Amino acid sequence: MRNFILLIFLIITALALRAQQLSKQEKKIIAALDASMPATIDLLKESVNINSGTLNTEGVRKTGELFAGELKALGFTVTWISLPDSLHRAGHLVAWRKGKKGKKLLLIGHLDTVFEPDMTANPFSMVNDTTATGQGVLDMKGGDVMVIAALKALQQQKLLDDRTITVYFMGDEENAGHPRSVSREDFIEKSKEHDIALAFEAADGLSLVTSARRGASEWELEVESPQGHSSGIFKKNDGSVFEAARIINSFREKLSAQPNLTFNPAIFIGGSDVKYNSLTQTATVISKNNIIAPKTIVIGDLRFLTEKQKENARDSMLEIVAQHLPGTDARISFKDGIPAMSPGPGNDSLVVFINQISKDLGFGPVSSGDPGLRGAGDISYIAANLPCLDGLGASGKGSHAPGETINLSEYPKLIKRTAVLIFRLTR
Repeated sequence: MRNFILLIFLIITALALRAQQLSKQEKKIIAALDASMPATIDLLKESVNINSGTLNTEGVRKTGELFAGELKALGFTVTWISLPDSLHRAGHLVAWRKGKKGKKLLLIGHLDTVFEPDMTANPFSMVNDTTATGQGVLDMKGGDVMVIAALKALQQQKLLDDRTITVYFMGDEENAGHPRSVSREDFIEKSKEHDIALAFEAADGLSLVTSARRGASEWELEVESPQGHSSGIFKKNDGSVFEAARIINSFREKLSAQPNLTFNPAIFIGGSDVKYNSLTQTATVISKNNIIAPKTIVIGDLRFLTEKQKENARDSMLEIVAQHLPGTDARISFKDGIPAMSPGPGNDSLVVFINQISKDLGFGPVSSGDPGLRGAGDISYIAANLPCLDGLGASGKGSHAPGETINLSEYPKLIKRTAVLIFRLTR
């Protein structure tokens, strides 16, 4: 019912705005954004030049302080959500304004990057007139700065007054603190106070947004067999390695053709003495080439678009594991991670809404991107609570790589689209 009401609201609003395209207020917003672009790029540069790898808690907090100052100046109440020391994470920046008019919006970003202080990464620098590079410039400090720039233009026109908007910038999106029930508890609870969530992970250009993205979970396969001389293989004992290989290949044969479902055996270790450290994801193996390896461990992930798809895949995997080769035993366990942001009418209606905005701005049509091409994200934790849209951030190339870049020719357009989207949703 909530999604249906939102769908009707957005359709009526889009139809009302279609004839007039950009209003006088929206044109003023666009002009303000054009005038502030040099300051926006300066803020982007300053944030990128702060190393905020997830485990660099000091750098994450410093980035949070930079953005907190900007949001305070816009009339937001700002707080820092601390996490228990046992999680070894910096925490999250949360800023809000409360009012009685329009839809209540939750705007999502993250402060951390994959680049820890000891990793190779570039400071902010111009590659050419339309491209800049730097650690996290695309994923996702470009998106964070977009949110601030859009809100700044709206506040200049007094358009944030009496509106409810929460900015939630995570401190550990790239490597969430465990247990996630703790590191995401406040985020999930705050989402329930809002009508719509918008996330600013990297955009796939101007024409695509994300209305669905896959979830991710973990699995661990353990296979055992009697240890023996290698000359005895296949007689009464097929060995743990062959059994593990059979199971993994059977997963591929049965599951690989399903749309939006993937599984990846990332770690495969076998021998006579196998020890795996799940915290560091490292292993030690002792064995010889003339023995049948008695133990094999395989660790991987499973990505899915709906909870039903995840459960069906797990059932199939359990069935395959149960069909042992001679002389072997096997078991598989599963661990939930990030849930799926499943498609739905509320999300679809937001795509219709932003499509109209893009056309009104002269930027062309917008449609939903392929969910199979996106990884899991923080918005997925709350996707069951309210309509969501992601992929609204900066565009560019090379996320998570030292040469990560941002497209500065599209950046102003994406900021303008965001500002008008916030404006219309909060009317």
